Amino acid sequence: MAKTVLDFERPIVELEQKIMEMRRVIDDLELTDEIDALERRVDDLRASVYSNLTRWQKVQLARHPDRPYTLDYIRLMTSDFIELHGDRRYGDDHAIVGGFATLDERSVMIIGHQKGRDTKSNLFRNFGMANPEGYRKALRLMQLAAKFGRPVITLVDTPGAYPGLEAEERGQAEAIARNLFEMTRLPVPIIVAIIGEGASGGALGIGVGDRILMLENTWYNVISPESCSSILWRSWEYKEQAAEALRLTAPDLKSQGIVDRIVEEPLGGAHRNHAEAAHMLKHALIDELKQLRSARPEQLQRNRIKKFGQMGEFSS
Repeated sequence: MAKTVLDFERPIVELEQKIMEMRRVIDDLELTDEIDALERRVDDLRASVYSNLTRWQKVQLARHPDRPYTLDYIRLMTSDFIELHGDRRYGDDHAIVGGFATLDERSVMIIGHQKGRDTKSNLFRNFGMANPEGYRKALRLMQLAAKFGRPVITLVDTPGAYPGLEAEERGQAEAIARNLFEMTRLPVPIIVAIIGEGASGGALGIGVGDRILMLENTWYNVISPESCSSILWRSWEYKEQAAEALRLTAPDLKSQGIVDRIVEEPLGGAHRNHAEAAHMLKHALIDELKQLRSARPEQLQRNRIKKFGQMGEFSS
């Protein structure tokens, strides 16, 4: 059971709690029929609620504090993970983690944003907002993967790159721009998966790949709904309207050709079943790696540049 309950989830959670209470007294009373009826009702309600989510509700799910983060997916999907640290220039950014791991008996480099679960860990991880040294660490690991001919998997989940003065002093914009440039030229397969929030340049800094995947209840955009609302309406109160206008969900971006594949989540969201969510993502990653396995380096580079070069094109 998730610790945090969103408003639209509350009727489902209340019914689930009622079923649990009834199960506790089932030895004393004949409640089997009542429980079966309630379980059917919960299943119907869950299917109805989660098949009709608004864009703002999907943003809320993407930010759910119980949602699996990068290290959770690494633990559940891979084995033999060896975390690598530091950018060899300034320091080690804990908002981005990465290292070699084994996925389906194949060695890969896996890199991703990492948020915290409580105040202490969020401060340690800077709420998943990377500094320049985080993006430089990510690039160093990608280049290491290229040296050994290993594919790269990146997991995106950030509210944005850290906007502090010290980040700008250390070259935040240059670090992200350098990653965009170098990732287009990397001679090994790159698969990007949006696992939570994909906001602005903070997401793009590890977001250039041959295949872009989005989990079902995630968002990916140049700006958050709150910030968009603040700019357009001078208030955060219109964040729901902003989310609708931004068209930032997985189906929106799939229809626009920005992402290549939507990865399903367990009914109710990835936060309700980490293991199942990881299994679904692992299956998609393995499938994509198999499709890219035979591609030659120059073909990967050419297709990658063409893929991103075509984004935003339109005809009148």
